[in-house]
Amino acid sequence: MTDTPVSPDRRRDALFKIAAAGALTGVLTPLFQPVVDRVAGAPGDFRIALLGLPFAILVAVLVRRLSARPTWAVLASAVITMAAFVCAVNAAVWIDGQVGDVSKVARNICAGLAGGLVGAGVMTLGIGPLPGGPRHPAAWLPMLAIGTIAGALLAVDSALELDMLSVLYPVWQAGVAAGLAMALQRPMAPR
Repeated sequence: MTDTPVSPDRRRDALFKIAAAGALTGVLTPLFQPVVDRVAGAPGDFRIALLGLPFAILVAVLVRRLSARPTWAVLASAVITMAAFVCAVNAAVWIDGQVGDVSKVARNICAGLAGGLVGAGVMTLGIGPLPGGPRHPAAWLPMLAIGTIAGALLAVDSALELDMLSVLYPVWQAGVAAGLAMALQRPMAPR
């Protein structure tokens, strides 16, 4: 059996579909909040993790379809994504409290950049070492860069006072999903 090269147009179309799926999960994330609020007695971080469930499902599907990882690693990638969501939210909240006496916009940009970096970073550090995927750090740089930069959109959400809608989540999740797909499609580094 020979490997058939994928045309750049087909690859671009696939990345567009993956980004669209990420944008859809990003729209669902804030809409999922009322459902999560009904989970009585659960700790705050668990409820935050549940908000990341739509994106975690997408990540698991991508990992399953685009890599040769065992089933346990696919499930682990979903759990890692939910943990990354918790870490990103907590990092953004912590930075928001640390930046001092600056404007609300500057505080939200700093918090968003930190949250975006931490979220994408935890996903990279958690999913990257799982068996069957790329080990070379350069494969993960687009996802990290996109996640960090898109995190700054927290300032847009804050300025527009968005509650059940978001600019941050659809853009961040679309970009990170596309970055993850690019990382998973890179050939593995020689051992």
